[in-house]
Amino acid sequence: MIGTHETFDGTFPFPPHFSTAPGFRMHYVDEGAGPVLLCLHGEPTWGYLFRHLITEFSGTHRVVVPDHMGFGKSETPADRTYWLQDHIDNLEALVLDLRLRDITLVMHDFGGPVGMGLLSRHPELISRVVSVNGPTPFGQPELGDTLAANASQAPWFQWIMRAQEDGSLDDVLGALGYNILSTLKLNGFQDGAIITPTWVRAYAAAFPTRTETLGALGWAKGFALGAHVFEPPTAGARELLATIPALAIWGAEDRTLDAARFLPLFRAVFPHGLVSELPGVGHYSLEDAPRTISALLRLFLDATDRSASIAA
Repeated sequence: MIGTHETFDGTFPFPPHFSTAPGFRMHYVDEGAGPVLLCLHGEPTWGYLFRHLITEFSGTHRVVVPDHMGFGKSETPADRTYWLQDHIDNLEALVLDLRLRDITLVMHDFGGPVGMGLLSRHPELISRVVSVNGPTPFGQPELGDTLAANASQAPWFQWIMRAQEDGSLDDVLGALGYNILSTLKLNGFQDGAIITPTWVRAYAAAFPTRTETLGALGWAKGFALGAHVFEPPTAGARELLATIPALAIWGAEDRTLDAARFLPLFRAVFPHGLVSELPGVGHYSLEDAPRTISALLRLFLDATDRSASIAA
């Protein structure tokens, strides 16, 4: 776990907040006031991924950025499981504890399934959905086939399956603090200029010991074992999604989550949603293209705010 007040040379200067509602000390950033942007990271990142968005939007929005259990500045309890459904439970507990409403979900990587799980349980709390290289599973009939086809070609998922089969998965991810850069490169980013000692330290510091890699290991192992359970959408959630504003921003060079496979899943759930593919941008698109993503998100929020005002 990263030190509570660690700022990584001022690149993450946000005061820490903690909730024990999920049954452990769950860290979150809470900056600004106004409509809520709830930003959900994936594997093997943490709230640091959203540092540019926090700075950009905290002047007009309340930006809440939790670290999932076992990631970032959140605790890594040894007596918990780290499957998708556990992360949905934790997020639900945090959102209810903070009494968040009028939420715009901003989801990256496995933050997508976690956020969609929250939407399934509490559609009344969600006003917009933004997927940034984040899957949007929502009971689509083709979901299983899509995941299997993607996994058969994505280097990250191929490695997970091989490592689980040969028994090396625990050892490799147990040393994630040492091999974080190679793991991030395997998943994919395009801009090598972002690699600085501070940047590497920020991502490595979340996994200083083997016992603190349970979050990253759990997500990978859960995929290999088929232990992750996607939240089934309720009838109310399905009805809401027929009208909810939605935006997908996808780095076209994503080697882990292929746009050609996952954008159709997005369109199936959000038939009126907007899609923007970013050429030359990889899986960690918030690192490759933070300014572009901020600009697209700002346009989307402004447009949907105006639409809401006109409708009212």
